[in-house]
Amino acid sequence: MSEHQFSYRVKEAESGQTAGYFLKAKGYSRQILVRLKRTAGGIRRNGVWIRVNDRLGAGDRLDIRLLEELPVERFRPMKLVFDIVYEDEHLLVVNKPAGMPVHPSVNHYEHTLANAVMAYAQEKKEIYPYRCINRLDRDTTGLLIIAKHMLSAAVLYGQMREKKIRRIYLALVTGEIDRPGVIDLPIGRKAGSVIERTVDMEHGERAVTHYFPLQKGDGWTLVQCMLDTGRTHQIRVHMSHIGHPLPGDFLYGPQDPSMKRQPLHSWKLIFTHPITKERMEFTQPLPEDMKNYMRHV
Repeated sequence: MSEHQFSYRVKEAESGQTAGYFLKAKGYSRQILVRLKRTAGGIRRNGVWIRVNDRLGAGDRLDIRLLEELPVERFRPMKLVFDIVYEDEHLLVVNKPAGMPVHPSVNHYEHTLANAVMAYAQEKKEIYPYRCINRLDRDTTGLLIIAKHMLSAAVLYGQMREKKIRRIYLALVTGEIDRPGVIDLPIGRKAGSVIERTVDMEHGERAVTHYFPLQKGDGWTLVQCMLDTGRTHQIRVHMSHIGHPLPGDFLYGPQDPSMKRQPLHSWKLIFTHPITKERMEFTQPLPEDMKNYMRHV
């Protein structure tokens, strides 16, 4: 069992709101509110335990006691190499290396980011469920957010749904791109494949990718991509569809001895801190294999 404490001061404009309404506005999910109802001293107003339907007054101090049962994880901690870009008691921002899946899967329970984060937490004598907010393909590198508790996760998932987490990628694509563009084409699962996706005008879900060329070389362009949606393999499928696949992409691009994976990097993340409400912005430089490709091809 883990416990987290949060405190708020009720403003004049919030006077008269119920405790439940007040907390929903702070990002508390229905699941968390149900948990607080069942927790002794879960919601206290000026030191007194209250219910979610009790009303608040200006200047009231609201103290929250959030207890979280820790599920038995189906994967074991493994000490693996990954970079911590930022950490506090509420979240982690990590730089994922290539070749590391974000989550364990049916045939791949080990050597994932989940195993690595659990081992890291264990070393620090911290315990929290593994909750990855934004996901990357196994061979895509770069920035990911991991929530350390229920409230942090609820607020960040809400930001994802509302498209308030800006994710900016850098991709190496084949061919030369001279001007920016927008790809607004639906993506769906390719018939007969569990993994592969394709542009599907009839059954696909809307997918929007904005791209901007940054640098060109002999037969390649480094593009910046921003997503309005988060479909599986979105950048890879879209760039391939317009004739600029990523070199070395085993699903959608040409084989290339100079690139052993799809050269796609989660370069920048911008979001609001789930608890402090500060603006958070992080960048990570291109990994060495992408830099080497640009130098030598």
